[in-house]
Amino acid sequence: MKPSTCALDPIPTNFFKEVSGVLIDNVLDIVNLSLDTGVFPDCLKTAVVKPLLKKNNLDPSSLENYRPISNLPFLSKILEKAVIMQLNEHLNKHAILDKFQSGFRTNHSTETALVKVVNDLRVNADRGHLSVLILLDLSAAFDTIDHNILKNRLSQWVGLSGSVLNWFESYLAGRKFFVSCGNYNSKTHDILYGVPQGSILGPLLFSIYMLPLGQIISGHNVSYHSYADDTQLYLSIAPDDPKSLDSLTQCLTCISEWMNSNFLKLNKEKTEILVIGNNGYNEAIRNKLDALGLKVKSEVKSLGVTVDCNLNFKSHINKITRTAFFHLRNIAKVRPLISSKDAEKLVHAFVFSRLDYCNALLSGLPKKDINRLQLVQNAAARILTRKRKSEHI
Repeated sequence: MKPSTCALDPIPTNFFKEVSGVLIDNVLDIVNLSLDTGVFPDCLKTAVVKPLLKKNNLDPSSLENYRPISNLPFLSKILEKAVIMQLNEHLNKHAILDKFQSGFRTNHSTETALVKVVNDLRVNADRGHLSVLILLDLSAAFDTIDHNILKNRLSQWVGLSGSVLNWFESYLAGRKFFVSCGNYNSKTHDILYGVPQGSILGPLLFSIYMLPLGQIISGHNVSYHSYADDTQLYLSIAPDDPKSLDSLTQCLTCISEWMNSNFLKLNKEKTEILVIGNNGYNEAIRNKLDALGLKVKSEVKSLGVTVDCNLNFKSHINKITRTAFFHLRNIAKVRPLISSKDAEKLVHAFVFSRLDYCNALLSGLPKKDINRLQLVQNAAARILTRKRKSEHI
């Protein structure tokens, strides 16, 4: 358990960890009583929301530049962890979760999701096919979940009933929040929709809520992969079958209708499209998409990775190296003032984390592109070992 404390905690979380051996039996009694009765304690349903500036260089006087951070009592998270272990076991045993949903699942990540999508796109290109990749954007998806629909998913799709289903209904109902900013606390407000922000169960409940979406997409013979609320659609178009694009446009219409009926909002203005491959129909496909109001881009950012229409990741590598060298220059300025251990922490946090993120996608790229990343590592090594540029690394 991380030593983070909610303002509503009766004792600081880090202190609770130190005396957990004394309190564990009491906590276990609370957890078991909650599960047996199918009731989630009301005292654990209030969230403290604190505004956090998204970036330090943004205007602090503009509310749009803040991200609301929701903090829940630590005891609620202990209870949720006990439930999510059993829920995951049930979902995995009966293969209920969408196999193309990689969000918040063991042995799945943004990297595994992107590797699957990019591999499929490359296979299509090797066959001489053109691919259309669409990145759907949902507006505040976690905040608009309808509790009655979610209860139906838990009952009809997951197979929960009795006290178990009652527990989840109790978990969602009666939620409240107040905003805390400095020494000021707002009035408490009711939460009528959405999964609890900052919770353990929230992301998994969202995945369950979205279960029908996969069937809708597959029904139009369109490929897809999701990571939480980020869904990527992609369709392979053969040179002699440009009309197959119609299935994609029909799929988008059905997705939009389904989302409207499930209180989800598809943000068409932020939905991005990439056409991959180069054949005689490339321009015709682009024009058809433009006519539908779907603007095609030369590159898109998917799960933090810049994907270009040639799948060579040159733009992605450019951004990594540019950002990495920026941070290395700053670290080099303070290197004489800090220890080797602290310098290593900074390099790992600001440089190596970027080099490592989804680097499986770079497998098979030309050596000249990979060497650019090697230069970043060499520069980092020189800073850590305090060697000059002329010295061999």
